[in-house]
Amino acid sequence: MANIKSAKKRILVNRAKADRNKAVRSGVKTAIKKVYAAIAAGDKAAATAELSAATKVIEKAGSKGVYHKNNVAHKVSRIAKAVNEMA
Repeated sequence: MANIKSAKKRILVNRAKADRNKAVRSGVKTAIKKVYAAIAAGDKAAATAELSAATKVIEKAGSKGVYHKNNVAHKVSRIAKAVNEMA
């Protein structure tokens, strides 16, 4: 454990940020899973609705700095392509 007051604070702040980032990443993964579940069920309307919800969650995570903007674009593109390729 650190002895200096500022170092102790950095440990606490970094832990809080890591927990927040972990929660955001988990939400993104859940949103993506919902899109793929709707695709697997063959429900185009539900998949489209889940796609828009997932896109919002992913882009919000990117704006908060949890994901790099290119990673955000990659994730959104991948799920949008999967929805568009539905029969």
